[in-house]
Amino acid sequence: METNVRVVNSLVERCFAVIELLANEASAMRLGEIAERLDLQKSAAHRMLNILCEIGWVEQEPVTGFYKLTLRLAILGQRFLSATHLTDICQPLLEGLAAQSAELVRMAVVQGETLTWIAQVQGAQNGLKYQPEMVAKVRLASTANGRAYLSTLNPTDAIRIAINGSDVGGAQSIVLVEEFMEELKLARSRGWAISNEEAEPGVVAIAAPIKLGDGKTVGTVSVAGPSSRLTTVRHEEIASAVLSTADRLGELWPLRERHTSVA
Repeated sequence: METNVRVVNSLVERCFAVIELLANEASAMRLGEIAERLDLQKSAAHRMLNILCEIGWVEQEPVTGFYKLTLRLAILGQRFLSATHLTDICQPLLEGLAAQSAELVRMAVVQGETLTWIAQVQGAQNGLKYQPEMVAKVRLASTANGRAYLSTLNPTDAIRIAINGSDVGGAQSIVLVEEFMEELKLARSRGWAISNEEAEPGVVAIAAPIKLGDGKTVGTVSVAGPSSRLTTVRHEEIASAVLSTADRLGELWPLRERHTSVA
């Protein structure tokens, strides 16, 4: 019985690994690449993909034979967000911050040891508008949101998560790690983090963690825009607005939890 349970768990884990890989790439992938990325034999990867195709999570392109996710995952994700009322409660605050900053505002939620984007509001009305790549996971070490989240963790856990995410940079030199820890220490002391063209050339972002009353970090909120507008003289002003919004989101977050527990 125990052996059967382990086998089932392994199959489930592999299926979800395939789904996560295809979701991160958001494009069709060939069988060989999927097998290589997940360190699976081609035959095992092919079985997983066939199962996922049969139950409607994955589809195979008829011309290329490549595999990609169907919209089922996205639809279920939208249903879940709708059921939690999280975006309903947070949206007015995000819109207010976007109007105040006249830049792109985004919110991410903590999922295990990662951050996932769930909402954004474009506040720029004229001129150059920052439109980020549509990905689910937040890169932790190089983005303002990632640094804001990592700054709330135990330093040992923060550097472990950053290194495991392969986002601190190639070979992990001691100097680089020490510099990164100093950046997190500064973010922790002032309550907000910044990415000054480090995540993307020409883009500055300022983020703050969203915390509950007990100190638990549940997400992050940020303002991002072209470095030509988010100059050094605006950093404190934007940071103040981001911090205020993060505090308000932290106050509202428990309301969402009580609402869903009653519903």
